[in-house]
Parts: sequence; structure tokens; C-alpha cells
Amino acid sequence: MIEQIRDIQTRAGAMETFIVHPERNGPHPVVFILMDAPGIREELYDMARRLCSAGYYVVLPNLYYRAGKDTKYGPDVTDKGSAEQARMRAVRTKMTIPPVMQDIADMLGFLDTQPEVKPGPVGTHGYCMSGPYSLAAAARFPGRIAAAASFYGTWLVSDAVESPHLTLAQSKAELYISCAEHDELAPLAMVAELKALLTASGNRGELEISPHVHHGFAFPQRWCYDRPAAERHWERLIALYRRTLG
Repeated sequence: MIEQIRDIQTRAGAMETFIVHPERNGPHPVVFILMDAPGIREELYDMARRLCSAGYYVVLPNLYYRAGKDTKYGPDVTDKGSAEQARMRAVRTKMTIPPVMQDIADMLGFLDTQPEVKPGPVGTHGYCMSGPYSLAAAARFPGRIAAAASFYGTWLVSDAVESPHLTLAQSKAELYISCAEHDELAPLAMVAELKALLTASGNRGELEISPHVHHGFAFPQRWCYDRPAAERHWERLIALYRRTLG
């Protein structure tokens, strides 16, 4: 596979982006990986590489780029009360959905110029804070995003502008929403409300709760990593992209 880190020019500045795609048999369909709150790290690069090995041109942007270059954090970023977590949260708490939609529009424009990219529909999936971004993007770009997934997305029903629960009926993409049984950022009552809204929307997607696991279960370096649930996440995700992107 071929990988690179590029600065993609957006309306807000240069966004550092990890790109990896297969060496042969291109061009390949695009999928976006949208990061969780702890931000860009080798763990996410490895997940992008795994998805690339299934035949996709994978784009992993640093969504914190508006806060500057110093937006990669140490391993204790997930430790409650740590200095790195405080530094991350100072950036994270300023994140909203509309600027990320602008970033996705700019990335799509960039990708249209890349010869290794297969023209046509793209996919997107987000973890944690980016679950809402992924689902909101499916509604914002109905002619382009054919598949959108959220893994333990936070507050998928909220008062945020373009909150996913407000846009389910607008989405033409196939949606997949994966929640953890134990997740204070996505309580089961909220998940039940979202599932009812998804059903009412008529979208052909699915909401699935992974039993006995916690928020973050798909990350190999997280304390709550659960291998069966993580492999199910890959199975569901790749099947979704196979159906919609090829």
C-alpha cells in the first residue's frame, strides 16, 4: 500500500491528512475515517491501513487543524485529569458540526482531482465525537455519500445544529449505527429514541447495540478493547462498503 501525509487546503487553512491506498488495481473508492476525541495517533493510522487492505482509498483528516499544528496528544490523553486530556478538551469543546461539513466538502473537491480515486460514491464512518459528523455528512451530501457509519457516537440525539436525529429522513445513504451497551455518552434511553427515529425515517440502515462492552471497544490500545466486538465492527463496516461502494 501507498501512504502519505498531505496538507489539504480548506477554506479554513491547511488540514493535515493521512491518506493510504492500495498500490495496485486502482482507482479505488474513497472512505473517510473521522477521528475520535483523543485525536490522530498511530492506532488510527493502523485502522486506516487495515481498511486500505480491503481495497479502499482511505482518508483520515486531523479535524482539530483549526487549533494549529500542535493538536496531537500523548498516550495519557484518555487519563481523566491529565494535562494532555485538558489540552485536548480545550480544542474538542469548540468542535461543532457545520465546520466539519465544510471540511468534508473541501476534501471531496480535493479527491476529485486525484487519479488514484475512483469517481462516484464515497463512504464515511466516525468514532466517538465523529459519529454525529459521519451521519450528518450523509444528509448534507446525499448525492455523494452512499454509506455512513457511527461507532459509539456521542449524543446522536441533541440540540446541536444538524444533529443526526434531525437529518435521518434526509439521508439517501445506507446508515449503520453501532452503540455500546455501557456508554455514558450515549445512554440506552437515547439509543432507543434514536432507533425509533431511524425506523420512522424509512432509511434502510440499522442500529445495533453491542452487548457487554464499553465506549471505545474497537480501539486495540484502549482499556475497554473487546476483540469479538471489534471484529464485528470490521465485519459490519466492510460489508456496508462492499454493498454501497463496491
